[in-house]
Amino acid sequence: MQKIDLICIGKLNAAYYAAGVAEYQKRLSSFCEFRIIELAEESISEKNASQAVIDKALEKEAKAILSNVRKGSALVALCVEGKLISSEDLAQAIEQRALSGAGDMTFVIGSSHGLAPIIKQSAAMKISLGRITLPHQLARLVLTEQIYRAFAINNHIKYHK
Repeated sequence: MQKIDLICIGKLNAAYYAAGVAEYQKRLSSFCEFRIIELAEESISEKNASQAVIDKALEKEAKAILSNVRKGSALVALCVEGKLISSEDLAQAIEQRALSGAGDMTFVIGSSHGLAPIIKQSAAMKISLGRITLPHQLARLVLTEQIYRAFAINNHIKYHK
């Protein structure tokens, strides 16, 4: 069974996001082994932190992210400079990875400061959920739904119209 991980910096603190994510996580269990790994966001105590301070925090987060990626898993970074993809494109990427025999994929949502360059460089794919800015908790819900939608497309389930 294909293993899909979602590594997120930060926790869900709104019940309505958590409920939505839990629903799609439950639905995904029919198609793949799906797990969410929440990692702590590095705290930056300075209100107007310098880029050097932010970069140092991102580097610490990157180490934690990389240590949680399954061996052989394709890293997919969500970032503003990522490619805009459709639901069908995501479904195709997941299916191609599964058919390659090395089906594991790890999606990464960074902190409010984004992702360290090493994560983006290590990524097999960089994708964007759109040109709008989403709060990270909402991005997690949207991405989880899109992963479910991708499996629905690949399995010819009427969910995707």
